[in-house]
Amino acid sequence: MRKRTLIPLLIAILLLCALGAMLYLRAIAPPEAARLLPESDAIVFINLKSVRSVTHFDQTPIERTPDFQHFIDATGIVPERDLDSVALALHRMADPTGPNGPVAYSEVFTGRFDGVRLAAYLHSIASSEESYTGRTIYTIPVGDAGRHLRIAQIGYDILAASNMPTPEQIHSMLDRFRSGALSTPGSSLLAARYHDVPLLSEAWGIGHIGLPFSSDDDPNFISVLGLQLPLRTNTDFVASLRYTAAAHVLSGGAVHLRIEEISPDSTAATATVDTLSNLLNVLRGIAAEQLTAQPSNASTDASLAILNSITLTHRDARVFLNANASLDQLKALTTAHNPAASPLSPSSDTSQAPHATQTAPAASN
Repeated sequence: MRKRTLIPLLIAILLLCALGAMLYLRAIAPPEAARLLPESDAIVFINLKSVRSVTHFDQTPIERTPDFQHFIDATGIVPERDLDSVALALHRMADPTGPNGPVAYSEVFTGRFDGVRLAAYLHSIASSEESYTGRTIYTIPVGDAGRHLRIAQIGYDILAASNMPTPEQIHSMLDRFRSGALSTPGSSLLAARYHDVPLLSEAWGIGHIGLPFSSDDDPNFISVLGLQLPLRTNTDFVASLRYTAAAHVLSGGAVHLRIEEISPDSTAATATVDTLSNLLNVLRGIAAEQLTAQPSNASTDASLAILNSITLTHRDARVFLNANASLDQLKALTTAHNPAASPLSPSSDTSQAPHATQTAPAASN
């Protein structure tokens, strides 16, 4: 009798352990959208569903261009409402003066899409179509510079796009999806750096992010505000944004920014901290002078508070920049720089949202 009771109990415990292990592995695994991205020089991921639940950005008005409004009317997709996550891969271009400029993009969007309406819209604007692994890839001309955007609906809730000159990248995304999302480890960059991303980050980026900040004097180094930093453009970074409800409870929670630089050695890390500390002191001084030269307002107060929250440290060859901002401070900054949030704005459509609505048209750039 005791053995007959013990055996089912052991089986139940083993099943619970197996289920717990699966849930843990799923929790620490990169998001599906990021795992589908092709090989690249950098990856950026944003969990829009989580950000939307905290900030309610979908309730903030914004003016839309006629072309963007036509996209919404034709497809029924309202990005700030329907997009749940965006994963972006950046590809360094061998010819910075080519149609794509110094960097091209591959993207994966997850959310809620009307496949029939979306297919009809893409068919109406595509210059050509290709069938690959049972999916239709639409090639859409962009501008007059010879650029093209390839886009495909690879799942009922997943879209893939790439503006690379060849179809290799979007083929790779379709192949990864066909092989099964859970069995797909993702790109080599994701495998090498995702473990450095803090758990539960709503937004993060990994890889070489120095491309937009190349110094004119020396393209191998990063330049900010005309100051050349001791950071090479191929330096690896891990950046993340996390929302923590426990901090700043009275202001609705706080957003924590962490940027980690992987330096060649501890000497380079020390030089980075020294240079960035000097730059940070200059910025704090400028902000303080502006605060005394003009009447205090929520935006300037928020800017100075965020600057003062920044800390710079290093451990061995790694440099860490940390900063905190309350939701009220972020709201003050976005309101100050969002004309649509002004009561004098001609837009009265409260279903529109700032910034996030630019996600979909960005794919066509």
